Amino acid sequence: MKRLIGLLLVMVMAFSLVACGKENTGGNGDAQGNTAGGEDATQTIYGEGVALTDVKAALVEALGENYWPNTEIPADFLKDIYGVSEDMYEEYYAEMPMISTNVDTVIIVKAKEDQVAAVEEALNAYRDMMVNDTMQYPMNVGKIQASRIETFGQYVCFVQLGADTMAASESGDEAVIEQCQQANELALDVIQNTLANNQ
Repeated sequence: MKRLIGLLLVMVMAFSLVACGKENTGGNGDAQGNTAGGEDATQTIYGEGVALTDVKAALVEALGENYWPNTEIPADFLKDIYGVSEDMYEEYYAEMPMISTNVDTVIIVKAKEDQVAAVEEALNAYRDMMVNDTMQYPMNVGKIQASRIETFGQYVCFVQLGADTMAASESGDEAVIEQCQQANELALDVIQNTLANNQ
């Protein structure tokens, strides 16, 4: 009888532990492993139900007249200049100014699942080349130095923004870089939030 009662107690305890395990996802997290107070970016599904035209619209709205890219970068240009070929991505959105002396650029590449690292490498190689190019127009040096590459899921993003830096240049190169960094940070926040459908 005692053995039977003991066996029943063990079974009840085991059942309780299983039930608690289903309710407790580990600390303050949810079933996906996202912790309270901060979303785990690796668990975010980027681009679900979002078109790249939505991202552009959000960028234009956020930056207003300070969004200078206005000419689409064609696929062959993306390959020849930036090193990102058609076999590396599912789709992309990329624009630069029509006036070639300006360098404000936005590139968002939805890389194929097995090509994310390759797209990152290509864009980083392009950025490194631009940063080390001593033949840049002086007005563009700060923008190039402040350019950023960030990846959200399969989306690899290159931003090189800052718009009119003439006023900032009167305070020196650091002021220009800071203005461009702020523009790039804003753009990346908008891109991330739009791709995550958090607008």
